[in-house]
Amino acid sequence: MRSLFNSDQIDEIKQRLEHLSPDSPRQWGKMTPAQMLAHCSIGLQSAMGEVRPPRVLIGRLLGRLVKPIAFRDHEPMRRNVPTAKVFIVTGDRDFASERDRLSAAIDRFVSAGPSGCTTHPHCFFGRLTPLEWSVLMYKHLDHHLRQFGA
Repeated sequence: MRSLFNSDQIDEIKQRLEHLSPDSPRQWGKMTPAQMLAHCSIGLQSAMGEVRPPRVLIGRLLGRLVKPIAFRDHEPMRRNVPTAKVFIVTGDRDFASERDRLSAAIDRFVSAGPSGCTTHPHCFFGRLTPLEWSVLMYKHLDHHLRQFGA
């Protein structure tokens, strides 16, 4: 299963980040490349427990049912999935700073390993194991890099 605990996937994500540019055209959604980088950093902060969003009602109702579908190996995240408010990024962002910030967050997540993953429940899926956090973070990064053709 692809995850951020696998060195091949870490290298892949880092290379794709390098191919992203401030003017990369988006394939869907509303974010700019810089906003997307900031959004992905918040996601990793959530996986490490630095940001602790509350559970959303729809997640409490459907999270357990959707989780097996969302975590299928080699199945990318669907486009235009609703985003919890804490992860929404607006306003102008500096692309280079946000890319550096995301790269540093990836490095922190990887170096901390499974013990660095939060026990705080995911806002939609609920409790996740460290491997599930790692798979979700890979899928999230892949999703947004594909959003901008990287």
